[in-house]
Amino acid sequence: MCVDFTDLNKVCLKDSFPLPHIDLIVDSMAGHRKLSFMDTYSGYNQIRMNQEDKEKTSFITGRGLYCYMAMPFGLKNVGATYQRLVNHMFKNQTGRNIKVYVDDLLVKSVTLEQHLNDLREAFAILRQYQMMLNPLNCIFDIKSGKFLGLMVSKRVIEANPKMVETILNMVDPEA
Repeated sequence: MCVDFTDLNKVCLKDSFPLPHIDLIVDSMAGHRKLSFMDTYSGYNQIRMNQEDKEKTSFITGRGLYCYMAMPFGLKNVGATYQRLVNHMFKNQTGRNIKVYVDDLLVKSVTLEQHLNDLREAFAILRQYQMMLNPLNCIFDIKSGKFLGLMVSKRVIEANPKMVETILNMVDPEA
């Protein structure tokens, strides 16, 4: 189901909560031999709506009037709300062993033992907030991999080869 929130978004004040800088997240991986990339499952939909805001998301179908119980995609400030939540969730780990960009999580460690402890800590927080991961988009204990569209390792940051290939294969526009 897709609801058009254009009118609601027009009357909502913009939440200018900042997103992290991708370059700083990627640069922070340097020197970490153990990396795990995780993705939350339908990120925004895991945030419960405030009781007083539910009716603002109401919509009508042939079967009746409904409203969202969880935050739907399409609302103006879902990205800022989600980033604020995950920043709060991981406030004791951020900068030490985890980086979070909206629904993408990076756990970074130097040793395997440290990495396992860091993952346990992250999983405990996810459990505490009842946040689910998407297992199809999670990869654990790797030395290099794709994160936020870049190929990263403990030493190198490269453009994703698939994206480079797409650009190289682009057809010149005709006049």
